[in-house]
Amino acid sequence: MRVFTLTALALSISAFSTVAQADPQSQAFIPLTLKASSEQAQASGFIDGQSLSGTTRNWYARERAARAPLWRYYKSDGTRHPTHSRENWLQGTILNYSSGFTQGTVGIAVEAAAYNAIALQQNRQAVAGPNNRTLTHSDGDPIGQWSKLGLGNIKARVSNTTLTLGRQSVDTPMIAYIGNRALPSSFQGAFLHSAEFDNLSFDLGTFDRVSPRTEQSLSKFRSEYSATGVETDRASTAGINYQPFRSLSTSLYATQVDDFWNQYYFGANHVLGDSAVLSLSTGLNYYKTVDAGSQKMGKIDNDTYSLSLDLTHQAHTLGASWQQVNGNEYFDYLHETNGIYLANSLLSDFNGPNEKSLKISYVLNMAPYGVPGLKFNLYNARGWGIDGTHYRGTAYDVNGLNGETHYEWGIGTSYAVQSGPLKDTSVRATYTTHRASKAQGDGSLDEFRVVTTIPFNIL
Repeated sequence: MRVFTLTALALSISAFSTVAQADPQSQAFIPLTLKASSEQAQASGFIDGQSLSGTTRNWYARERAARAPLWRYYKSDGTRHPTHSRENWLQGTILNYSSGFTQGTVGIAVEAAAYNAIALQQNRQAVAGPNNRTLTHSDGDPIGQWSKLGLGNIKARVSNTTLTLGRQSVDTPMIAYIGNRALPSSFQGAFLHSAEFDNLSFDLGTFDRVSPRTEQSLSKFRSEYSATGVETDRASTAGINYQPFRSLSTSLYATQVDDFWNQYYFGANHVLGDSAVLSLSTGLNYYKTVDAGSQKMGKIDNDTYSLSLDLTHQAHTLGASWQQVNGNEYFDYLHETNGIYLANSLLSDFNGPNEKSLKISYVLNMAPYGVPGLKFNLYNARGWGIDGTHYRGTAYDVNGLNGETHYEWGIGTSYAVQSGPLKDTSVRATYTTHRASKAQGDGSLDEFRVVTTIPFNIL
């Protein structure tokens, strides 16, 4: 009921904004029609359509604990010692080969990508491993350089429908690659994407392993917040994406993680008005999670949602987002995925049991001032009411959470090169501060991060 109340409020605000400034064309209904053209009919051939490209990313992050030490490192004698700081610096490179699709009714193509990482910071105390930032030996000593097959798959396409088998990159609301390290994650399995209509598409996929961001081998799936580390052999998802109006896009997905949970997602994004004068973007994300199968994660009954409103006037965007967890456990998702489309998922996910959070943000786009590609952003988020005292399961360590609070603020800048030999090269720098009450799980820390990504084409 709370979700629908907030949605009605957002639509009311949207209606009010229409009076102030609206673009009638942006609200046009899009009839459901089949695409006039077929991607497969335009296939150029296995060799003629091939490409060899990639990216290289310099990834640096330095963290400092503001109170108690948050990390541990191995000394040469094998003992572990606490530390207040952690520094990771890597160069991650992806070399991706994609063939074209063969011509004919059924097109066949292949894709392979080699991933390579070089540890530029190799001091074991600084790295404070093992962690998911720098790959280390079991004694915490960083591995100077390593490689793996990040992607390796075969595709079959009919018309505008493609089936991909093998190791691949997927982006859905609950099974999605995560690319916030030197290298991204990927998944092993089968995925079908059908886009036969102009404004309606379908996804269907099943996966049995994940290739983590900072590991060479494949792993079973496990949850991000479980305290027990239990694993599952399969995660499957199905969904539709529908755009009924030019201004409104919607998604509806269901995911089954064997013996963990069934999870359902609904998302909607609406844009109203003209950003040259004033526009309003409204975003709603809702997840329902319930236990399933042998209940390796215990009993789960969780409703979590976020509602965001963003007002844009030329170069300036002011945003506000509300997020709420209704459940006595964390809102959880699969580890090594980006399966959390909630508005307040930041350095902290603001997803504690029964947690409420509010974020205020501001973005300055310098394009109207003559510097396209340059942006600045600032945000502050606060979470409160974290209460796990009513949790009766064993998968989450939340019983000691009683009225916990935390806050986070961040400032950042990014620039994307607009033309020339370095076109699409991006540089992003962020500084984030997180402060938490004693039992809140994310701790109190500051992080400075700089990421430079350079794309390249060989063929």
